[in-house]
Amino acid sequence: MPHRWLQIKGDPSVRAFLFEQHRVESLFDASIDRVHDVVSALIERKGVFHVKIHYSSSQITCWFARDPFCYEKFVREEVFDSGFIDRFPDSDYAGRTAVLGAHEIARVLGEFRRLRLTDENIYLRNAAINVINGMINMAFSCDGTHYIDHRTFFAKLNIFDTPDNGR
Repeated sequence: MPHRWLQIKGDPSVRAFLFEQHRVESLFDASIDRVHDVVSALIERKGVFHVKIHYSSSQITCWFARDPFCYEKFVREEVFDSGFIDRFPDSDYAGRTAVLGAHEIARVLGEFRRLRLTDENIYLRNAAINVINGMINMAFSCDGTHYIDHRTFFAKLNIFDTPDNGR
């Protein structure tokens, strides 16, 4: 597992107008706990080893161990369909072992919720978890992106409480 925390500062023009923008509630925001329940089920039961949640545009992108070279994208209401989870066969990680268990996944998703909904100007736009290598990726409204291993993420959560997270 990589142990390097990589922070990439994006477009300076986005950061220049940071406080002139605010988060607009998305479909995923309105049902964020339900989205996270779906994501947890996909990871824990359906062989998804890497998932990216696009909160602003209400979509998820999944990499299944059964076909790791091809990702699948699911949008808006499709994720909330009553049979969505059941359409995928139960699966494991194709012989690989996850470094993140159910408790850690829930904790990461709880932090994603906080980072998405706490501040109207600086907020999480999208985030990803890879349970095999333990890496977390987060992109913020200020166009800052973080690639961070889960242990460092848990140890440094207070960093993301500051007004310039990701800047």
